[in-house]
Amino acid sequence: MYLLTPSLDFFRREIYALGFLSRIAMDGSSGSLATPVQKKAHEAWRIYKYYLDKTTPHSTYRWIGTLVVFLIYCLRVFSIHGFYIISYALGIYLLNLLIGFLSPLVDPELDSSSDGGPSLPTRGSDEFKPFIRRLPEFKFWYSMTKAFCIAFLMTFFSVFDVPVFWPILLCYWVVLFVLTMRRQISHMIKHKYIPFSIGKQKYSGRRSSASSGASRAD
Repeated sequence: MYLLTPSLDFFRREIYALGFLSRIAMDGSSGSLATPVQKKAHEAWRIYKYYLDKTTPHSTYRWIGTLVVFLIYCLRVFSIHGFYIISYALGIYLLNLLIGFLSPLVDPELDSSSDGGPSLPTRGSDEFKPFIRRLPEFKFWYSMTKAFCIAFLMTFFSVFDVPVFWPILLCYWVVLFVLTMRRQISHMIKHKYIPFSIGKQKYSGRRSSASSGASRAD
């Protein structure tokens, strides 16, 4: 027994080593198969992000493309006369995006309570502070376009075609839109801000006109 015991332990070690090596070989082979796929997916995502970032300054063309996608989705829904529940959910999501686009990054009520005054300029003598949105324009456009594309793809699956009476959904969405926009407009009037920076950088116009008038007088 003393002579056979080392040999049995030796074979046990060899079997364990062979099993361990075979497991490593299998993991290496699967990793070698997964690595090219991951590299291609990463490369495709990098190219996608590159061209997406290049569209940032071309806001007009971006919104024209979104309008085309919206028209295609409307034609799809009207042609098949269905998927109204998807359109309703899409409308609710777009309404949330619109509220984020029209809202400031910092709530004036919270900012006034902490700093002692509103952060947005309300008089011509105030320092110019551009309107910073809670949802930037590019993210607003990207989220809206992506939502239209996802909703368009969902219209090809009959499981999402829930039978509903669409006029009720339309009326409910219109009422929700009116109430939400009324609250948003009341918030704008209360805190005296406009969700656009157009025309706000004209505080130095008086100086330029005064200087031009002085030069003409000379």
